[in-house]
Amino acid sequence: MARRKPSSASSPDSSPPDISILGNQVAIHPSGYTESSAPLPDSQAEEQPLLERWARFRTSPFDFLREISVYISGDGWRSYDRVVGQPVFYSGFSENMKAMVLSNPMLRAKLSELAEGRVVVEEREGLFRTELGTINVAGREKRRKEVEKQLGEVAAEMTDSMICKMESKRFIRGAYYLVTQLLTRAYHQGIHVSAEEVLRLRSVAEQAARRKHSIIFLPCHKSHIDYISLQLICYRLGLTLPVVVAGDNLNFPLVGAFLQHAGAMWIRRSFGGDALYTTLVQSYVDTMLREGFNFECFVEGGRSRTGKLLPPKFGILSFLVDSVLSGRVDDAVVCPVSTQYDKVIEVDSYISELLGQPKKKESLQEFLSASSILSLKLGRVDVRFHEPWSLKDFISQQKDRYSRLPQPMSYQDQRIRLLRAMGYKVLSDINAVSVAMPTALIGTVLLTLRGRGVGRSELVRRVDWLSERVKQQGGRVAHFAGLPTDVVVQRGLEVLGPGLVGIVEGLPEDTYHAVDRFQLSFYRNMIIHLFISEALVSAAMYTKVKLGGGPETQRISYDELLEQVLFLSQLFRGEFIFPTEGLAVNLEKTLAGLEADDVIKVIRGDSGVYVELSDSERQHGRENYDFYCFLIWPFIEAAWLGAISLFMLTPPSKAAEGTWLDAKRVQDQAQLLGKTLYHQGDLEYFESVNKETLKNGFERFQEEGIIVVTKSKDARIPATVQLHGHWMPNRDSDTGRLAAEGKVWDFAEAISQSRREGKNRRDGTTVTNRVMSHVDEMGRALFEEAATETTAQTHEIDERTGSAKKGRLRRKERLGARL
Repeated sequence: MARRKPSSASSPDSSPPDISILGNQVAIHPSGYTESSAPLPDSQAEEQPLLERWARFRTSPFDFLREISVYISGDGWRSYDRVVGQPVFYSGFSENMKAMVLSNPMLRAKLSELAEGRVVVEEREGLFRTELGTINVAGREKRRKEVEKQLGEVAAEMTDSMICKMESKRFIRGAYYLVTQLLTRAYHQGIHVSAEEVLRLRSVAEQAARRKHSIIFLPCHKSHIDYISLQLICYRLGLTLPVVVAGDNLNFPLVGAFLQHAGAMWIRRSFGGDALYTTLVQSYVDTMLREGFNFECFVEGGRSRTGKLLPPKFGILSFLVDSVLSGRVDDAVVCPVSTQYDKVIEVDSYISELLGQPKKKESLQEFLSASSILSLKLGRVDVRFHEPWSLKDFISQQKDRYSRLPQPMSYQDQRIRLLRAMGYKVLSDINAVSVAMPTALIGTVLLTLRGRGVGRSELVRRVDWLSERVKQQGGRVAHFAGLPTDVVVQRGLEVLGPGLVGIVEGLPEDTYHAVDRFQLSFYRNMIIHLFISEALVSAAMYTKVKLGGGPETQRISYDELLEQVLFLSQLFRGEFIFPTEGLAVNLEKTLAGLEADDVIKVIRGDSGVYVELSDSERQHGRENYDFYCFLIWPFIEAAWLGAISLFMLTPPSKAAEGTWLDAKRVQDQAQLLGKTLYHQGDLEYFESVNKETLKNGFERFQEEGIIVVTKSKDARIPATVQLHGHWMPNRDSDTGRLAAEGKVWDFAEAISQSRREGKNRRDGTTVTNRVMSHVDEMGRALFEEAATETTAQTHEIDERTGSAKKGRLRRKERLGARL
């Protein structure tokens, strides 16, 4: 694809070696080693086995039982006795931790505060007033102590259910054995880490242990295997296992108890304004960091269903920052972690969720039904550790920056900016060490083709080109060592399977095509961050390139290019992580890189600066330029779909003005609209209708003030949405139909300028009428639903209000009797 001659994908790599952990076997490989499908003789083997492979029960039952006994009794590294870090897995660990949490001064103060607040409310209700009209001080104090004791009991129960219970070394030895047996059946090529990174991590851990500082592991989150693989690595390398923050949705019978004893701490998915629970979580975090226990949480919050990094969530992150920012904890070491997969176990369920299917609740039945997956051969897992850094130093650097700003910032504003800066730094660090897997390279190539499929030789050539481009962009590739790219491609195709990549046989050359584009997009999104700047520039140029004609017609001025790139960058601010140098600097670097690759040429003259495709790129059929466009087009279509969906928020009549719509229902209808437009040919990419991208789009619209969203502290009350009055579209005064004009229409048209041109979209009038008709019909249905629900809610509120009044009277009577 590129004119610059790429270096061979099979050339030796000078970077440090990898270590693979496959069950009981540890091996050192050349960096990014990808093993052959057939074993080599010992004299030729690339790997150096350090331990024997696991015994299997069917082939060698006595060896199998011997290995289990070795783990239970603890032999050598399996004993987990001389760990680097604070001691864990001993009898009484949970009780010690619970006692430290409950004695935390901050928690004790909150219990006292909440008890006093309850008593003040009761005092206002007249519950402590004597017959003479004075306050019964003794009764009031007795009641305050009673409430504080009750709150303390509640806190103790919450703590017991929340904290991890690292009680038994025998348990963790057996758990390691069991989990590695299961995991290596699914990921048969094991877990790979960088030798250099592991040695550095161990050195940092030794230093942190001496200072009694915690290591905070912040991995990306694509799968439940993420935290399992990190625990296995820490165990095998002799590091104190981190306490892993886990949602209580995973705390179901048997499995929940197993995970809690292996290091999981349970937290609610939503705190719902519960002041006691919030303080309790902060107290637990403070205790762990103050005592130097390692910690693990996911900066993205939940698992990424799309394959790329999600915007940072600041829930648990805020607890960590507050611990150090407040001075309650001296310091902690932050270690961003990237976990990449040849194939992710949960992708099938992710696609169902993205298409609007409700997420299945975790249960033992679901867990057991997924056991068949463990017999699949899903390739390998690559775990990479960024260079750790001091949280205290990072906070100091940020505070120093804020102190130099001309306008002083409040403490709260500083805290918000600090959290945001930390969240995006962690994501950037994760991207910096991520490894591009063969399946991601193959999936990306297949989704950036103009035709239906690609021959094997062309597929290999494009994988070679893409591997080189990844490295030129500063990324890492799971290198091919001495194996030819053809072998690696074959291995990747086997892992992806016929459900994702089809093959047309009986032709002069085997030809491959994408069977499930939606699922393949997950693997494409694993590396899209490396090319996002080039993709946005290419999409901005497309506003002229799609016009056709000669070079002069397709040429774009620098000012026009800058304007469209700025628009697209703002549009996707919540979707991608952009370089921090600023738009102008980043654009100059991107243009220089594309010019060096001979994709574009920049013309500088008296009339200004212009950008156009290079002669070489035209001669080669725009294959490099098209590659960048194909990467971003599905996201542009999703943004356009979101913008068009805003028309659904237009009230159908004067009577409906001021009506608030259920925000989730609006997004569901936007997705249904997308499916309709896709099947009718008005939308090119089915992956553009995914729920996560549409959700991000609506959050962006809220930030820009296009829509207004109201949220209640009560999680049971759904969020509602309205279109801001300044953006309200017009309706035809005669027909009542939506008019294709106004600010929303102009916004959608600005996005549409960079959409892929298709035969169904060249005729504006026909498409406009069809699309707007669907939007109007679905919008009217939303307003009818809202009107019906409002009437029902009014009756329900009346009934609840009456019940609440009766409840207050009964409570007053009971309390009066006790006093």
